[in-house]
Amino acid sequence: MHINITTSETGDNKGSCGALVAYLEKENKDKKRLEDHENWFNGKSAFIKPHEVRIGIDNNIAKLGKEDSKFFLININPSQKELDFLISQFGEEGVKDKLKEFAIKVMDEYAKNFKRDTIRNHKDLLWYGKLENYRYYGYNDKEVKNGIRERGVRKEGQQLHLQIIVSRKDITNKIKLSPQNTSRGKNSTHSEKLGQFDRTAFKQSGESLFDEMFGFKRGLKERMNYANIMKNGTIEQKAQLQVLNNVLEAYPQQKNNQIIDNIITNIPAGQQFDIDGMLSSIFKEGWEIFDMFLEPLGGISGGQDNIEENENKKMRKKRGNQVKR
Repeated sequence: MHINITTSETGDNKGSCGALVAYLEKENKDKKRLEDHENWFNGKSAFIKPHEVRIGIDNNIAKLGKEDSKFFLININPSQKELDFLISQFGEEGVKDKLKEFAIKVMDEYAKNFKRDTIRNHKDLLWYGKLENYRYYGYNDKEVKNGIRERGVRKEGQQLHLQIIVSRKDITNKIKLSPQNTSRGKNSTHSEKLGQFDRTAFKQSGESLFDEMFGFKRGLKERMNYANIMKNGTIEQKAQLQVLNNVLEAYPQQKNNQIIDNIITNIPAGQQFDIDGMLSSIFKEGWEIFDMFLEPLGGISGGQDNIEENENKKMRKKRGNQVKR
């Protein structure tokens, strides 16, 4: 699940949202029958017209200056695996309604992330969502750079995703809300005025919400925490994460284990986590199984001579037997 916040697909969010609304209507232009159109929606209605979106956002800008952002675009992009899972559960038409329900829940999390007493859920925001069926190759795609595909060509496979325009101001047109304010409480006065926003926490909430809402069993490498640690973590953290991955691959029946879910979800990117305790919490005979996965750690840390390693293995086996008793 990939969720990100941008200014606009058209590159400007300091004026009218009209150009963005028109751009997001591109799929409807190819549909002759109105009943085939994908309508705009929010938590109140599933049949909102494009001009209502433009008027609503453009009129909700009280006390915003010429150079102030007037709205933001939230992109909700399920993976191919997530879409295939939803389609298997709800069918190709049913999945669209489920994704819209999911979008409403995501906007609840967006509201909560500001940590403002009066901004509690999607009802306190002014926002409009649009479901899109297709994606198109852009100049940043490797297929375009390598000359395999041309820019603007429709991408293959299931490409359902959601685009949400949300006003900079709340539903009352009184409170400024900016996801660009990432102070996270470091400047209390600034945070109190504009509302702090943690983008990482917001993205993580979308992943967790999807799994909880649809009963999706997410693999280790499909988790946002995994990607963060592999990108920003220490050598030791990456090695330990590889050990956990080896355990899950060797024991796939453990993937639904709540203990493992908790471990993966709570692995902090900035701290060392206890690999021995982690394995012991998954398996009662954790010490014996741990012997099977020493190689990734040894390869990174430089290893030990065979005599010392054999002695260590004997000690671990002895301790493992004590645990069993």
